[in-house]
Formats: sequence, structure tokens, C-alpha cells
Amino acid sequence: MFRQILESQTLLINTQSKKLASQNKKVIKFGFGQSPFLPPEPVMQALKDAVDRKEYSSVQGDAELRAHISKFHAAHNGLKASPDNILVAPGSKILLYAVLMAFEKADVFIPAPAWVSYEPQAELAGHNSIKVPTSFDEKWRINGELLLKAAQSKKHKASILILNYPGNPDGLTYTEEELKAIAAVARQLDILVISDEIYGLLDHSSSHASFATYYPEKTITTTGLSKWCGAGGWRLGVAMLYDNIEPEFKQALIGIASETYSCAPVPVQMAAKVAYGRFKASMDYVDRQIRIYKEVGNYCYNGLTAVDIALHPPEGGFYLFPDFSRHKERLHKAGIATSTELCSRLLLETGVALLPGTAFGFEQDQLVARLAYVDFNVPAADSIFNLERDAVNTVTGIQLIGSWLSGLG
Repeated sequence: MFRQILESQTLLINTQSKKLASQNKKVIKFGFGQSPFLPPEPVMQALKDAVDRKEYSSVQGDAELRAHISKFHAAHNGLKASPDNILVAPGSKILLYAVLMAFEKADVFIPAPAWVSYEPQAELAGHNSIKVPTSFDEKWRINGELLLKAAQSKKHKASILILNYPGNPDGLTYTEEELKAIAAVARQLDILVISDEIYGLLDHSSSHASFATYYPEKTITTTGLSKWCGAGGWRLGVAMLYDNIEPEFKQALIGIASETYSCAPVPVQMAAKVAYGRFKASMDYVDRQIRIYKEVGNYCYNGLTAVDIALHPPEGGFYLFPDFSRHKERLHKAGIATSTELCSRLLLETGVALLPGTAFGFEQDQLVARLAYVDFNVPAADSIFNLERDAVNTVTGIQLIGSWLSGLG
């Protein structure tokens, strides 16, 4: 009678962690990917100043804000979209869903691992989900050959690929050559690509290249304030449409928006105008985040690889995707055969919260998990970040994982 849609596991782990914390139990919060940074002071002040802005905006979003977004991304990495081809919404999640809902029937290619909401959204929209499996050796990245192979399972005329990089859950990105190869196959198969680049500004080398650069004719880029601006709960998402988008497709997107969310909160849009309108100041703020994320991420990488956990160095965002399979025999002897059991036991016995690989499209017996290295304190703007002082929970958490593994015998 009812749809079988489970609660998002990222939100569920946050709830479980809060429950343990309410019982006065120490929890290392590696499970929920929420930025520890506050938005810049001028952006927060703009939100306060706009508290009386209670009117509805246009469905597409404030015109001046869209102009700022267009200029900001053109300056950041050459991503070009006219203000009239930009949609602003309460979060990028609803924009992803609106794009999927605009199609009656489609095949949706979803790399595995992938963010937890892609597949449920595709199912809610009534589409055929096709996983594109990856592996540790491939750095959890898809390529043209894997996409061609997955296309053999197509059932419908319309095809959509959801590409996410820097990636959640893996914290990795794509090279220019890899993007060009995927673009070539997408062009060959006439695939619409939703390029989820919500972590793009947090590329650790500050060299993020948008997929639309290589496949401009049919790429929709999604982004927003939640990650680079530390404003996840404000819910401000952006979709940048391709230049020659079909009028009926664009109208479908606007129509879905008008019948669902109406518009993004106007006070938040006013704050977003400051975030996107002050390019130099915003990029200085982003650069500071990247320096800190790199230091914390590399500490976690070094600590985990030191205890023989398979892992790739972080390249963007604030995630790692540790693979515990080298400890499979030891884990099995301890009664741990699945990623869910792994994360449950780790949380219960050490207070370290990770998210199991099943949340990201993997089978239960694949002993992988996501680690969000965001459990640290951000020092004042005039202070230098100190790992031992400001990231005590992170340091403790990595040490606890290592000692827990060693203690399994």
C-alpha cells in the first residue's frame, strides 16, 4: 500500500549519535557530513538583516542572486551558465529530484559508491536504476568502459548519469582525461548528465574542473551553499542548466518547482547574494577551509593506512572511504561479517561513528565505510589551526579505530 523508502542513513547515524551523546557517552562524530565551519560573518549578518523578507521570490530564485552565481562560477572555474538558466531552491537535493521527475521513464546510471539519496530518488521518480560498479583499484571512479558496459542494461530511451565529484563517500575527484573519456561516452549514448559538484569548491588542489566544460551540450551542474559556505541547514541549492536546454524540459523543471517547494527561503537568498557576490572574500574563506581539511584528512589517511586499512589520500570535500577487507579474517572471527555489523560494533565499543558501505550502494559483505573528518573545532579567524589542540576528537577517533582493530586478536 505504501512505498518502502527507508530513512536516509546519513540522517539516521546523526540521530543515533545524538542518542548516545544524550546518555553521556562519548561519540566521535565521523558519521554525519556536516561542515564545522560557520558561514562568513558578513553572510550571517545578511541573513539577520533579511529576517523581515517574508515574501515569495520567483520560482527560479532572486534575479540578482542568479546573476551573482553566474559570475561567481565563471570566475571560479570557468563554469558558464546564464542567470536565466539557473535555478535556486531549498537545497540541491530537491533540484536533483526535480530533474529526475521531469522524465516519464528513464534509465539512471548511478556509480557505486554513490551518495545515499540518488537511488531512492530515482526509484521515487519511477525510473530504472543501473548501478555502475567500481572498485578500490579504480579509486571508486567510473570510466567510459564501465559506463558502456552498464548501458547494456538499458530499458528506456532517456538516459541520465549522476556524477558526483569530489565524491561522497570517497573524497576523490576525476582527472581531465577521465572526464573527457566519460564525456565521450555520454555524447555517444546521448546521456543527460547531472554533475553534482556540491564539493567542487573544496577541491584540495583548488583545481576543480566542471564536467560541463567537457560536455556542455547536456550537463546540468548542481551545487549550493551547504558545503563550501558551511550552511547546510539553511538549504540553498543551485542548478546550472545547459545553454540550449529544451524549452519543454526547462518549463517542466520550473513547473515541478512551483508545485513542490515554490521558492527558496528569501532571507537565505539575501544571504547567498553576499556569499556569491563577494568573490575574493569568499575564496579567501574557502582557501582557509581547504588548508584545514587537507591537514585533518591527511592525518586520518596516515593513521588508518598505518594499521593496514586500504585507503586513497583525500582529494576534496571532507570524506574518506576506508576499506577494512585486509582485516576480513580477524573481523569474521569477532563475529563481524558485514559493513553494518562493523559500524555498529565500532560505535558501541569505541564511540566512533562511521557510515556503512551499504548506505552507498554496496553489498553487506563489502567491509567498507565512510568517514567524515569534520569532528574538529574551527579556531578564530586570526588563529592558526593546530591539530592536537583543535582536532582532539579526530585524533582520538583515529587512534580508537586502530586500537580496536588490534584488540580483535
